Amino acid sequence: MATVGQTLVQNLVDRGVEIIFGIPGVHTIELYRGIENADIRHITSRHEQGAGFMADGYARTSGKPGVVFVITGPGLVNTMTPMAQARADSVPMIVVTGVNRRDSLGKGLGLLHELPDQIGLSQTVSKHTEHIASGADLEGALTRSFAALEGCPGPVHIEVPTDVMDLPVLQHLSITTKRQQSQTDLEPFVQALADSAHPVILVGGGCRRQDKALTQLAEKLDAPVVQTVNARGLMHGHPLTVPASPSLQSVRSLIAQADCVLALGTELGPTDYDMYATGTYPEMNTLLRIDVCDEQLARHPAERTLLADLNECLPALACQVAEKSKKNGASRAECARNAARQEVESQTPGYGDFIAQIETLREAMPGAVLVGDSTQAVYAANLYYDHDRPGGWFNGATGFGALGYAIPAAIGAALADPSAPVIALMGDGGAQFTLPELGVASDENLPILFVIWNNNAYLEIANSMEAAGIAATGCHPGAPDFEAIAAAYRLGFRRISPAQLAVALAEMLPLAGPMLLEIDMRA
Repeated sequence: MATVGQTLVQNLVDRGVEIIFGIPGVHTIELYRGIENADIRHITSRHEQGAGFMADGYARTSGKPGVVFVITGPGLVNTMTPMAQARADSVPMIVVTGVNRRDSLGKGLGLLHELPDQIGLSQTVSKHTEHIASGADLEGALTRSFAALEGCPGPVHIEVPTDVMDLPVLQHLSITTKRQQSQTDLEPFVQALADSAHPVILVGGGCRRQDKALTQLAEKLDAPVVQTVNARGLMHGHPLTVPASPSLQSVRSLIAQADCVLALGTELGPTDYDMYATGTYPEMNTLLRIDVCDEQLARHPAERTLLADLNECLPALACQVAEKSKKNGASRAECARNAARQEVESQTPGYGDFIAQIETLREAMPGAVLVGDSTQAVYAANLYYDHDRPGGWFNGATGFGALGYAIPAAIGAALADPSAPVIALMGDGGAQFTLPELGVASDENLPILFVIWNNNAYLEIANSMEAAGIAATGCHPGAPDFEAIAAAYRLGFRRISPAQLAVALAEMLPLAGPMLLEIDMRA
């Protein structure tokens, strides 16, 4: 008879889960009994934070939930940073942990890995939590957990007491089918768009898998399309595309001049719309919003809102709107693009060079997934950069803004889509948060290009402190010898100056395995 641990794993397999990220421990070995004979792959991270970020990168690239197995106590606590990042960016993630035996919970007995209230702690970053107290609880807990990933997803936490993992499960677990497609009334949106003369479309991560429908809608409306960070890659190179942050004054002007603004799958959050932390937002006339999250729809006043999944309703909206005569949509978009790039390059020294370097990477590795950390090159590209693959540009600099994201998230992305090149973008400071995860890339022989801009500093922070009249204290941790690090983890290595990037890429590609490329900003 199968145990709770075995049945849980098999149910994940039955639901389409192919990979589990994690680190086994004495509090989860009965879960791993389920992995032993299941058709599922386990990827062993070097730290639970790395496992969580791998699951995040896997989910963003595959569209499937990333699954993590970690121990109770420190395992969960170490995974909470990735969970918070996933919550901020609506990434589907399931974190399964152990917890101490049922008769000890909340009693403060001093057991190994004991927390006063593990569920209470995880609820601060989870969209949904479950405690499994018996074998009979398992089916309902899994059904509710996967249901929580529908609509606006996020991290889900399931905890299983150690004395429950090996209990028998007496019944076969069924799998509830996905929810029925919702029927939505799009006519008010169709009419409002028909009445507009100069519309603009704002798109976020909720549209990242609807490039074709979005393009059709934009062309019929003759509307420039502004992409937030998580929407980059949509409509690459299109005359109507504006791959620039709505934090820029040039993009805000485009939005302000529109007589109708259609916001699709974007939360209108500050990390996209107020990157400079001015406390201001773009001026929007006749704002129409469609989003899968009712809470988001309530946070900003709008002329009209619609609670709907854009994967379902955007193709319908694109079909229903009438085609407008072409006026000046392409010229408005071109003007905004040119002004935005000039604005970024003139406002922050070096940002233009960073954008050009990332464009060089894009041209050298077409169709790559670019996974970024919180670092200057990524900040620059978040302000302006046109990626060539829908869903192929994402990073930890938006939302929660966690450092150490790029290395493990890139590993998750590479495992999700082995056919796609993957590039991880980071600074020397952020890289040191999760350097050991390079060992996973080596173990799995993943052809990932890890790019490190090394200025031997937290330079963005140092510049901010100095601009505020504060000494740049704590901003210059010594960078390691990255060549020695690469050798230790059996990675290929190259050290170059920024000017050597194009030539170096031509010599290095295609990759036979993981490669670390250090761009020495001190050269």
